[in-house]
Amino acid sequence: GQVGIGTLIVFIAMVLVAAIAAGVLVNTAGFLQATAEDAGQESVNKVTNRVDVVSTHGMVNQSGGSTTIDTLNLTVRMAAGSGSVDINSTTIKYLSGSTARTLVHNNTSTGVADPNLTNNEFVSEPLDDDDTSYPVLNSQADRFEVRINTSVVEGTDVNGTSTGDTVKRLFERSRGICSVSYKRAYGPRTSGPRPLQSRRCRPRTDRPTYPGSRR
Repeated sequence: GQVGIGTLIVFIAMVLVAAIAAGVLVNTAGFLQATAEDAGQESVNKVTNRVDVVSTHGMVNQSGGSTTIDTLNLTVRMAAGSGSVDINSTTIKYLSGSTARTLVHNNTSTGVADPNLTNNEFVSEPLDDDDTSYPVLNSQADRFEVRINTSVVEGTDVNGTSTGDTVKRLFERSRGICSVSYKRAYGPRTSGPRPLQSRRCRPRTDRPTYPGSRR
């Protein structure tokens, strides 16, 4: 009788241990599944949520015998197959021959001439936005203009990006990274904006080296 009771106690203890272990395994499996789903969604966003840069131009300032590009203007739209892109959650990595900064969107600024604009901010405005979704690109027809005050970004001792200078990297990020690469700022023969070279924004999977870019 005592042997039977002892065996029963051991059996019950084994069942309890097995139940606890099973509970731990179930919880772990649930956590791993949730983590995998989050990682998968993030990967999908990196591939699908991106923008195309339609055009790029610089505003030229000619003063004191020198010519500088004071403002870079990028017209962007939602890329084909992309989900909605919120400009407020977008960052731009600005890298020139003398400056490297990560820029965030200032959604309260009055424009690039705003004296309160800091050297790590960019501004934007809607150009075509039929459903007033700004600052969210949610249609192929939407066009927003992103503006970077290079005089502010480059620092107080610099008037802006000089004509002929190269902006080696310009990244747009919206839960993913794509690039507008190797932009050369040429000043016009007459005053006024002059288009810069531009390249389609695309997902970035490596760190290419562009011939002729300054290091």
